Amino acid sequence: MIQDPSGPDGDGPAHASATPGAASTAAPDAEAPQPGDGSPSPASDVPEEEEEQPQDAWSARRDLYAHSPGIMVGASARFAGGLSGRDQHGVSGGHVVGDVIMGSKTEIYQLGVAGDTHTSGLVPQDSLDRTAALFVPGGDGAAFAALVERLRAERVLVLSGRHFSGRRTAALMLLNRLGATPVRSLDRDIAPASLAGLLDGARGHVLCDLALRRDQPLRDTHLLALRERLVEQDAHLVITVDTAAALEDVAVAQWQPPRSRAVLEAHLAALLEGSGDLGADAGALLEHSAVKEFLDRGHQLREVAAFARLLARVALGRAAGQDLDRFSLAALESQVEEWFGDPSASLSDKAFLVSLAAFNEAPYALTAELSDVLYALLQKTEDPSKPPRVPVFGNAASGRLDRARAERYEENEVTEWGPVAQRKARYRDDRAALVLLREVWTGHPSARPALVAWLDRLADDGRPLVRTRAASTAAVLAAADLPSAMALVISRWATSRRYRHRLVAVNALTLAHFLGAPNIQRILGSWCTGGDRRERWTAIRTYALIGPAHPTEALHALRSAARTHFAAGDGRGDDTTGLAEEVDELASSVALLLLSPAGGQVLAEMGHWLNDDPALRDLALRAFLSACAHPEDDDPTASAAPLLEWYALASAARAAQARGLAELWTTALRDRHHTDDALTVLRTWTWSADRVPRAEAALATLLPDLVGTDTDRRRLAHLLRTMPAEDGGTTPPPVAGRLLAVVDPG
Repeated sequence: MIQDPSGPDGDGPAHASATPGAASTAAPDAEAPQPGDGSPSPASDVPEEEEEQPQDAWSARRDLYAHSPGIMVGASARFAGGLSGRDQHGVSGGHVVGDVIMGSKTEIYQLGVAGDTHTSGLVPQDSLDRTAALFVPGGDGAAFAALVERLRAERVLVLSGRHFSGRRTAALMLLNRLGATPVRSLDRDIAPASLAGLLDGARGHVLCDLALRRDQPLRDTHLLALRERLVEQDAHLVITVDTAAALEDVAVAQWQPPRSRAVLEAHLAALLEGSGDLGADAGALLEHSAVKEFLDRGHQLREVAAFARLLARVALGRAAGQDLDRFSLAALESQVEEWFGDPSASLSDKAFLVSLAAFNEAPYALTAELSDVLYALLQKTEDPSKPPRVPVFGNAASGRLDRARAERYEENEVTEWGPVAQRKARYRDDRAALVLLREVWTGHPSARPALVAWLDRLADDGRPLVRTRAASTAAVLAAADLPSAMALVISRWATSRRYRHRLVAVNALTLAHFLGAPNIQRILGSWCTGGDRRERWTAIRTYALIGPAHPTEALHALRSAARTHFAAGDGRGDDTTGLAEEVDELASSVALLLLSPAGGQVLAEMGHWLNDDPALRDLALRAFLSACAHPEDDDPTASAAPLLEWYALASAARAAQARGLAELWTTALRDRHHTDDALTVLRTWTWSADRVPRAEAALATLLPDLVGTDTDRRRLAHLLRTMPAEDGGTTPPPVAGRLLAVVDPG
């Protein structure tokens, strides 16, 4: 990752229009303007005097690399920097996304993932027997045996474990192994002080997922009262709680679930029992690539059991092997639907799920902070008459992450002040974020007004990470439902007066394209030749990012934009400031493409532009000099500039690209509008050559090729004789004298 040199607001060093977190700390109960309600949106125009300067294309691209979610980085790596024919710089790797996750929903299998019921009643003995036949204790079984003996001695056992880790099954099997049957299941919705009154003489009792509140924790005194009643009745009780339950002086037993493969093997063996010679076939199935991927995903045990049933059907010839490939994603989609459809889950929990999806692999504190903002907006949607209430101290991080099948970890976060160690959070299944955002956007349209208002606030935040995640979230929405995402979110950003909103639109369109959203290039092409200057600006900047993967289309669109730009300046009275900004954007976009893996094709096209109309000639020279001025990896001390090194390599290989680069150089030096800028770049390269021997050797190769006339020779000789030292001193650097001997041997 490359450190962002821009200011804290990520909009360039010249202006700081917002402080970090300014948007996110706005009053969460403020009325959120909605698209189409006649009120200005957060992404609408601001007074002219408040306009900030646009962040330059180079650092904006670095922000996108640094802050995009990991699963999108693999897709976006296709527009990573680097020179054609050289090692690639930037992000690489990642996962295949697109149609796999963002397409139409997969077939839903019968997963048996309905929520647990908590009504009281006797558990049928035949159900206990079936469960016992399939039960796999964690570890080598010794820990489970120890729990049985502890339950025998203490009469009541509080078993703590993660959601859907098999803790209910373990509780039933502890009682069954102890012989404490029949087993009565008790209702979870009861105050701890009333538990003793529920014991009715059955040998075994199980209370799963006891509902505890912070003001009504389970205390040791409650267990003492329970133990007295259990001794009187010669009975036993197992209570299961999650890892963040409200407990006070209670010694819990930790439940460690068995390995998924062991559970899969046990279920498969039971399902195929009596099926003849299928045992060997089942063993081969367990080595299937889809089975290995499923187990690596860390699915819940209930999903493992459902997968075993499908595997048995495949072994028996009743299902196809392709069904195994689709099952894992179907299970994840079913889980996401269950999260949003669960009436027992609070609105705050659901807001956190969405925030975690948007900020997957980001600092946990940031995810929680912005989750509260979304929660307030969702409350306004549910009941506009009531002011939103956000609890200051809510659920513990461990509990809410466990319920979300997520985890915390420590990792350095790239910031404008350098790498900073952060405690981050992520879904255990890296596909969950994309699936969840697609589901909330397409499956719950009533959440859209709050979600759109939330994204607007993120797009206006002072932190580059937050704005980038607004873009990545909008990209997922666009890949799932392009017309709605464009109308409600991205198009408004693209036409905003504020550059930071347009930059968010740029990133959203870029990521949406690489996620497989349809027609992005068609949209950009129409904007490049359209009459809206802000849309043109957005499209031009976007082509700098997607262009390396589509150089022919990008160059055609930028060429059209250049001609549209000059037509606007000559005949339509567009404002002078806007035209100047557009010229800079066109040049920066072409420069980025020249320094991309598509650089060879871009160089050839720029050579043609030199002999085209004045608009394209000017664009080619501006872009070339912009690329020349860009240092390697944005570190002026690292090595020779990329284009200088490219020329040296091409010249050594006697490649046509060396002639193309030299032609652009001589044209720029001879053009009265660009001579000064070209000499400034050569002066910078000479200072670099004073530090880096490789740069001096490259310059010694290039400079003779720039001397075609006596005027060329005098111009370069004058530069080398009169240039100051890099620190401002009047004495030229020593390398200038050595290069002068190359340019003017006499």
